[in-house]
Amino acid sequence: MCHYVPPLCDIFPYSLILSLQTSLFCFSHFMLSFTYQRFLQFSSMRFAIDEINRNPTLLPNLTLGFQVYDSCAGIHQELGGTLKMLTGQKEGVPNFNCRKIPPISYFASSSVLSDKTQFPSFFRTVPSDAFQSKGLAQLVLHFGWTWVGFVAVDDDYGHQGIQVVKQEILKGGACVAFTEYIINNNLEHISYVAKVIKASTAKAIISFTHGFDKVFLLEEMLRQNVTGKLFVASEGWSISYLLTVARYSSLLAGSIGFSFHSTTITGFSDFLNSIHPFNTNEGPWTKIFWENVFGCKFIYNMSVTNTWGNDKVCTGNESMESILNSDYGASNLNAAFNLYSASHVIAKSLHDMLSCQKDNGPFKNKGCTDIQNFRPWQCVPCPLGEISNMTDSLDCIKCPWDKWPNIQKDKCHPKNREFLSFEDPLGSTIATISVFSSSLPLSILGLFICYKNTPIVRANNFFLSCLLLISMSLCFLSSLAFIGYPQPEKCLLRQVTFGTVFTLCVSCILAKTFMVVFAFMATKPGSRLRQWASPRVSYTIVALSSFLQLVLCIFWISLAPPFPEDNIESQPGIIIVECNEGSPTAFWCMLGYLGLLATISFIVAFLARRLPDSFNEAKFITFSMLAFLSVWVSYIPASLSSSGKYTVAMEVFAILSSTWALVICMFAPKCFIILFRPDMNSKEHLMGKPKI
Repeated sequence: MCHYVPPLCDIFPYSLILSLQTSLFCFSHFMLSFTYQRFLQFSSMRFAIDEINRNPTLLPNLTLGFQVYDSCAGIHQELGGTLKMLTGQKEGVPNFNCRKIPPISYFASSSVLSDKTQFPSFFRTVPSDAFQSKGLAQLVLHFGWTWVGFVAVDDDYGHQGIQVVKQEILKGGACVAFTEYIINNNLEHISYVAKVIKASTAKAIISFTHGFDKVFLLEEMLRQNVTGKLFVASEGWSISYLLTVARYSSLLAGSIGFSFHSTTITGFSDFLNSIHPFNTNEGPWTKIFWENVFGCKFIYNMSVTNTWGNDKVCTGNESMESILNSDYGASNLNAAFNLYSASHVIAKSLHDMLSCQKDNGPFKNKGCTDIQNFRPWQCVPCPLGEISNMTDSLDCIKCPWDKWPNIQKDKCHPKNREFLSFEDPLGSTIATISVFSSSLPLSILGLFICYKNTPIVRANNFFLSCLLLISMSLCFLSSLAFIGYPQPEKCLLRQVTFGTVFTLCVSCILAKTFMVVFAFMATKPGSRLRQWASPRVSYTIVALSSFLQLVLCIFWISLAPPFPEDNIESQPGIIIVECNEGSPTAFWCMLGYLGLLATISFIVAFLARRLPDSFNEAKFITFSMLAFLSVWVSYIPASLSSSGKYTVAMEVFAILSSTWALVICMFAPKCFIILFRPDMNSKEHLMGKPKI
């Protein structure tokens, strides 16, 4: 089997050695066998390399060379040549690691090689046998051969090839007469296979072999006088030199098979015509090729009988053109295209490497390789979250979910856990502001209690104002539940607490808004709204509005309660300890209900802003609700665009700023009158529309 292995072993400045393993000729048992097909393929590689080296734009300042190893069509010899090629040593290196070196094959068509889990770096310029096998089966069924035998070489090529053919012909209604495998160099078994073929009544025999595998079987079939069989050939020998040997014509006449699609190589025929056996630049195989193709012998070799049994003397003037123009020569000429293509694949790859631009390379780190010191691998940094604790490791090890690589990426360390803590400067600042802010509504409450009998306090529903101030203080304090390690109990109650106290606060403002409207409308003669202006109605509004929010929160924590969660997706290398809201729908419904109450208050207060000055609180409610809604509308995109502890900080900031807006807009004017303008804190002044 022939393989191109791109830049594998010997790499010299301004030169590159390509390696080829093929069966040019091999003395085995009783006959000297020469493969004309392989010689043409080898010549196509020489032609391709010469063509590449003469192209000044393809590989400038770089010259390709080649090494040839004779595999003698045997696995052991082939592996030996491969190890020499890889290691650069005459003797094989035990336990040699190929390190995913990419071979490019022009001939290996086994379907097993398509499995990238086993052969991740294998490439080829020929199709998989899976297609050929289905084609052979369709060919057999097309001619109506329903009783067929199988002969295959005892390797993956043979086993995998006939397996697919069998499956397809059995589906088509045909039957298998026998299945035999050719074991190389086992003449006794080959004799047995010939007997099976002779004894079988099957006329059509599907043969999944190579040319060399077929020689010994054909010799044995001649000895046993096997006749009347038709071979269906795989591409491995469908254009083999065996088909031109007169000795085997009685066995192979009428054979039919598939070969790889190919095309004419421009200039290759002229290159072959230039080959001459007496050219000192040609290798020793040229004379052997000449002798076998033209059926003659050079003077020094007349003592050896050639395959065709002709002792004619070779002169060197024989015409290559007559061989190339024959049907057999033309078919093999086209078959050399796969090897020609493989050579150019390597050249194009090297061209891409030479043309590579820094920071725009094909590797994971966007780097380029050094063509003068090329290796078929590149060490790149491990991806995020992975380490390599071994030099030149082929794979990276992923760290456990709760660990992250160190700077050197050779050890996994526990991830940092992030949350908004009291020790954090941001957390401690927010906590201090929350506690300080909560004292402000309580101070105003104390002020109102001291001046509860004054007109300005009594005119604003003293009890409702006290309830509003207490709820504002609780709103400030509710932000503390968002700071610190997210315990299960804290996650369960923090949003519920926030939603409930804020609803109580906004409900009080909503009740105040309606009371302003009802009180004004009740002053009109004969108004039926007088009964709605009583304090009992305001308490009912507060209780009912808060109750609905409380019911929603109870359903939330009962059906999908919030819980602590380790978030490892938002920020690589950090575990964000946060509260999962359990049901995002319930959370947004809670905020939506709160926004609905605030919107109703804003609309009603805005419509009532032109009431008499003695009921001027509608203006303050309008400003407070406008500020409140602005803060929470801004919070939505801000929270969606932040992550980690900053998401929590955004919600706490919204809580503090919206509560501050309510305190300032609702109570700052009243406190100013009580403390600095006591002359305005009189019933006469309020009824007389004083200017504040």
